[in-house]
Amino acid sequence: MPLLKDPVFWTLVLFIAPLAVRVPIGVALGMATIVVVWVWDMGYQMLSYSFYAGIAKFPLLAIPFFILAGIIMEKVGIAERIVGLIKQAVGDITGGLAVATVVVAAFWGAVSGSGPATVAAIGLILIPSMAGAGYDKAFATSVIAVSSGLAIVIPPSIAFIVYGDIMQQSVGAMFAAGVVPGLIIAAFLCVFVYAISKKHGYKGQPRGDRAVVLCAIKDAAFGLLTPVIILGGIYGGVFTPTEAAAVAVFYGLFVGLFVYRTLTFRMLYEILSESVVSTAVVMLVVACAGLYSWLGATVGLIDKIAGILLSASSNPATIMLMINIILLFAGMLLDANSIMYIFVPILTPIIRALNWDPVWFGVMMTVNLAIGQVTPPVAVNLFVGARISGLTMEQISRPAIPLIVAALLALALLCVFPSLTLFLPRTMGLM
Repeated sequence: MPLLKDPVFWTLVLFIAPLAVRVPIGVALGMATIVVVWVWDMGYQMLSYSFYAGIAKFPLLAIPFFILAGIIMEKVGIAERIVGLIKQAVGDITGGLAVATVVVAAFWGAVSGSGPATVAAIGLILIPSMAGAGYDKAFATSVIAVSSGLAIVIPPSIAFIVYGDIMQQSVGAMFAAGVVPGLIIAAFLCVFVYAISKKHGYKGQPRGDRAVVLCAIKDAAFGLLTPVIILGGIYGGVFTPTEAAAVAVFYGLFVGLFVYRTLTFRMLYEILSESVVSTAVVMLVVACAGLYSWLGATVGLIDKIAGILLSASSNPATIMLMINIILLFAGMLLDANSIMYIFVPILTPIIRALNWDPVWFGVMMTVNLAIGQVTPPVAVNLFVGARISGLTMEQISRPAIPLIVAALLALALLCVFPSLTLFLPRTMGLM
């Protein structure tokens, strides 16, 4: 059969079939590439060079540094102190602790750049706190899991670094473009969690006296400075996003060693060990996904899929809706970085044909993937939340549904009004 001799067919099958039996995404991408290149004699000798060249890029150096910085700031106690400040700030206001959780998740996302890492960092502290204050534990877990999806939208974001590398867009412009959308999503989530909290009568605990509040502010001050230093340095032209990641690492070490004095040699070993593992997983996926993207372009897979989408309709709004649906489903199954490397090359011809701004499209795509992280069946954020809270995925999926609806409404707003995304980078002269 002609189909069985078509490299495009095997490029898809050899990638999808391993995923169905839970083969890691990086292995599936690499294996599919190696087999097709070998069988169709496309020059397997260049694979090792392309593997190295795919990750030996200066902008991608920000990924391990931001991973390391996020883990340092979690371990030394910055997250714990920020949560303590928020609890004192909202006191026993109806829904205050839930709304504050969204704010903390957005803030911590600006530090870690990772949704699951944000769930782990603040979930261990806030889930017991909310449950102790009378909030339903499943609702508390879902609030943390969904709002932590902001981590890949609020800059600095690893997803923006990857997208900027693929599309040759300024990472600084991507970071600036993510600020307003991140705040819009956070605002929608705050409205929904407040309405749910008011309906069920959820309140926090009374705040302490003035001395306690001032102590909480003092303890959290260095943590609150973190995004100011990182983003202020980038937008102020002091350093590049990659250099900002390195600055974040040294700032975290400084706070842990000399301010909080919580950093020990044993803890430093654990931090480095966890960072190496996390970085290795991400960079393996990045390298193998880069090879797979090259293969897709070589065999014509990218052109065929792009052609199918463009021929389905001549209406840009319809095509945008189709792309959003595809990305949402992809986000349910794969991680954001893998999706970037697989789908961005496919969608690039469509972006150019319809004259869409690539920075706006990158933010819109990232918001899709953030929602996918909390949408079953995979829902990595919900999975981490379930492990921390001791609940099942089924228990926390139901209260997460209204929050996912809130995020989808925010996504629709960003799709209809691109200026919301592009306003800040244009004002700052980054585009």
